[in-house]
Amino acid sequence: MAKAQINPGRARWLEVLGVSMPLCLSYIPIGLACGILLHAAGFNFIMILIVSIVVFSGGAQFILASLLTINAPLSSIFLTLFFLELRYALLGSSLSKYIKSESQHFVWLFAVSMNDENYAINYLKFATDKKWTPKDALMVEHYSLISWSVANMVGGLIGSAISINLEVVDFALTALFLYMIVMQVQSHLTLLISILSAVLAVVFMVLTKSIIGVIIATLIASFVGFLIENTVRRRSKHPESNWFLTKLFRPKITRTTVEDQQERRQLAEVKKQLEAQEQSQDK
Repeated sequence: MAKAQINPGRARWLEVLGVSMPLCLSYIPIGLACGILLHAAGFNFIMILIVSIVVFSGGAQFILASLLTINAPLSSIFLTLFFLELRYALLGSSLSKYIKSESQHFVWLFAVSMNDENYAINYLKFATDKKWTPKDALMVEHYSLISWSVANMVGGLIGSAISINLEVVDFALTALFLYMIVMQVQSHLTLLISILSAVLAVVFMVLTKSIIGVIIATLIASFVGFLIENTVRRRSKHPESNWFLTKLFRPKITRTTVEDQQERRQLAEVKKQLEAQEQSQDK
C-alpha cells in the first residue's frame, strides 16, 4: 500500500512553511502574553490587530504596553520605540545584497514585515541555501506575521475574559529584555557596554525623572562602544585577538555563527591547497 505524501508536487509554499513552522509555533505563547498585556493597557480587539501588523515587534509592543500603563508622555513613547526599532536599518542592510534586483514595491513590502526572528531565518537560508529566493524570504515574513497577529488577537480575547495585575507588564518586559541582552553579549566589549548602559540609564533617569533618560543612556553607550571598536580595529595589528573583541565563553551552539563556519571552510580549503602545492613540489 502506497504511503500518502504530504507534499507530492513539492509545492514551494509548503516547503517554506515547513522552514517557518518552528518560528510560527514559538510565537504562540509570547504572542498570547503580548495580546493580554496590550488589552490590559487599554487596547481593544481591533487595535491589537492593527498594532501587531504595523509594529510587528514583541519588544516594542511590550514596551508600548508598559509605557501606557504608567501614563508616559507620547513624545517619550515615540522616541523610545524609534530608537528601539532603529536596529532594523542595520539588519535590513545585511540582507539588501540578496534582494537588490527586486522591485521597489517588493523591497518596501519586505522591509515592513521584517523582524528579528524571520531575519535570522532568512539570513541563514540565504547564506547556506543557493536555492533560497527573495520570494521565499518574503513568505517566511508573512507566515511569521500571520502567526504573531493571530496569537496577539487571541491573547486580546483572553485578556477581555480575565483580569490581570498590571504589575505583570513590568515583570514580563524586564524578563524579555534580560533574555535579549544575554543572547547578544558575545564579546567582552558588548558585556562592558551593556553594564555601562545600565549604569547610565539609572543615572539619567534619576536626573531627568523620565524615560528619556534611557534613550540618552542608549545613545551615549552606543557611541562609546562604536568609538572603542573603531579605535581597536584601526590601531591594533590583530584586532580579532584584542581583548575587547574576543568572544566570551558561551555554549557551543551560541558561539558558532554562519560567518564562523564560512571562515573555517575557507581556511580548510587554503590549507588543502598549500598541502597540494607542497606535495607537487616534493615530486
